[in-house]
Amino acid sequence: MSSKELILRNIKKNNVVQDTELPSYSNFGLKFDNPFEQFSTMLESVGGKALFIKKEELDKTILELYPDEKQIASNIEGCKLGNFIPNEKDDAHDLENIDLAIVRGEFAVAENGAVWLKNNENRHRSLYFIAQNIVLVVQKDDILNNMHEAYEKISFNNSGYGVFVSGPSKTADIEQSLVIGAHGPKSGYVIFVE
Repeated sequence: MSSKELILRNIKKNNVVQDTELPSYSNFGLKFDNPFEQFSTMLESVGGKALFIKKEELDKTILELYPDEKQIASNIEGCKLGNFIPNEKDDAHDLENIDLAIVRGEFAVAENGAVWLKNNENRHRSLYFIAQNIVLVVQKDDILNNMHEAYEKISFNNSGYGVFVSGPSKTADIEQSLVIGAHGPKSGYVIFVE
């Protein structure tokens, strides 16, 4: 028997690691009595705002929030405010003058005020970041408690672009001064519709 075989045999013989059952994660993560209230609090803490409305009030509500915006991109079914179609542009640079983007969020996460965006029909992912202002529209029942629930809901089988977004763009690394809209939208609303 070679020294290598002797060493491996002794390791196997003296292996004290036992098979142990992994812990259950079924009751893992924060749960909230009122997920919308928690989501709203977290979103406001990062400069955004959440609203809860009926679907037929969507256009009216957005017009009240943004009465002066001229170039509006929307991929929300039933929203009549869109007057710019980003998917018709070959180059994402052509989106640079969008005042307001109204886009569909897949679901929201109460724990951190984030919304998962993965719109396969959206040709340019830059739409989420290049518009001056953004409104994320989420169905009222699509609010989760925590990121553990979120990752269970995300499908990685059909890979592609997806991103969690929470509030408007901001940075505080320049002379320790908070700047809103530095790298993306300067205002952000999440509107839950029923």
